[in-house]
Amino acid sequence: MRFRDAIWTLSLSIGLLLMLEIVTVPQFAQAADRDQPTQPIEYSDHANLTYFLDPQRKSHSIKVPADWEHRREHIVTNLERVMGRLPAPKPRVNLDCKVIEETAVGDQVRKKITFQSDADDRVPAYLMSPSPKHSGKRPAMLCLHQTTAVGKDEPLGIRGDTNLKYALELVDRGYVVIVPDYPTFGEHRYDFKANSRYASGTMKAIWDNIRAIDLLETLPEVDPERIGVIGHSLGGHNAMFTAVFEPRLKVIVSSCGFTTFRKDDLPSWTGSTYMPRIATQFGNDVKRVPFDFEEIVGSLTPRPFLACAAERDDDFNVEGVREVMESALTVYRLYGAEKHLAAYYPATPHAFPSDARQTAYRFVDQHLKP
Repeated sequence: MRFRDAIWTLSLSIGLLLMLEIVTVPQFAQAADRDQPTQPIEYSDHANLTYFLDPQRKSHSIKVPADWEHRREHIVTNLERVMGRLPAPKPRVNLDCKVIEETAVGDQVRKKITFQSDADDRVPAYLMSPSPKHSGKRPAMLCLHQTTAVGKDEPLGIRGDTNLKYALELVDRGYVVIVPDYPTFGEHRYDFKANSRYASGTMKAIWDNIRAIDLLETLPEVDPERIGVIGHSLGGHNAMFTAVFEPRLKVIVSSCGFTTFRKDDLPSWTGSTYMPRIATQFGNDVKRVPFDFEEIVGSLTPRPFLACAAERDDDFNVEGVREVMESALTVYRLYGAEKHLAAYYPATPHAFPSDARQTAYRFVDQHLKP
């Protein structure tokens, strides 16, 4: 659910999907590595991922992965035009992780923590590890919540929709999980008017998520080479946005998290906790917004990406999802990674029920468990 009126979820059924060989993630440069802004190169057709433009705006066909990296760099630059620049503090502030409380959950311990995201803000989160029977280095998942006042409580089954306890279920499967509050949700009191560090709530959330991954890497029980992200609705596109900027995320799952802007209610993306520049700089005009979700998914290539998109979702139009996945497939094929791109379209409303979650867990297991 997004920052429009909350839509309480219903049950939905889903089946299994595919996947296969491991493909090395290219070591692309992150936006944080660039000290100077890059002159933006705009594309009139965001759905067409078969070409890139050179600095003289001449079109070239994308024939090899190196060609796609030109287009990908342009996509990241255009994302930052809307979301604001990814922060690049050198060095990053100390995480200064503090445990607020510990709660026994069976033979596991759920820790409520806060950590320093930037110089001005501490992020509330939950951290939970599997029971001691899971020995050795473990995979980890960043779990992102939907639009809900209870924030991080929902994915751990403390409060909210019991069909959205994916963090708790992942712990039971042997994953270390971290569940941060999105800014202004749960216990994360954040005043965007008083803080000019971020141009959008989206970029603030991306940075908080990156710092959550930094924290996971400090844990001796976590294998830093096996970290993924999962989210529903707000958490679904939050996961995708974060993964574009963060290559340490090796697998991405989005439940009911997106559609193409062409089939969406564009003004619903423009609140202060989202991307206000869509309204203030791009006039809520889909033809002027410099990116769309075809480019977002294409930018994840060749990492495994699973989209669960309900056919009766009244928030994110399923036909737009189909268009996005079809376009992105051309890029995955370019890398020989088409089996890393998966989608399922249950004939249900906006939700993430048990069988859908089980499908997602199997997809994640195939990529993060040896």
